[in-house]
Amino acid sequence: MNDAASLSSGREHHDNVPVAVQVENVLGCKWSIQLLQLVAQGCSRPSAILRACPGLSAKVMNERWRMMIRFGIVRRTVFGDRPPIQVEYALTAFGQRFIRILDEVRGLQEDLDNGIIPTCPELQHDGDGGL
Repeated sequence: MNDAASLSSGREHHDNVPVAVQVENVLGCKWSIQLLQLVAQGCSRPSAILRACPGLSAKVMNERWRMMIRFGIVRRTVFGDRPPIQVEYALTAFGQRFIRILDEVRGLQEDLDNGIIPTCPELQHDGDGGL
């Protein structure tokens, strides 16, 4: 392997998975969101990411990375061809656009929490146990 051999192919988007399915898979897992946020902030090494996410196991982290690599959201780069090797994760161009979806969801939640956007009265409980 080269000094900086990428383990994802040159394609940015893999498996022809619809973006809506990708969003569902990422938003449905708190660890995926945290991993993407950390990588977007420049944290790229697995050991640093594990330290930044108390409660996250290496197994779950690697499962989430594999999914996001398959989706083309992140790429995994290995430096060195024999131990000790260095692994880094980075957002792809697709991943940089994808992270904006998470930013928009976070902003929407903040606006709701701060009362900037009123909640829909039809979605509030009516007191009889129903919506």
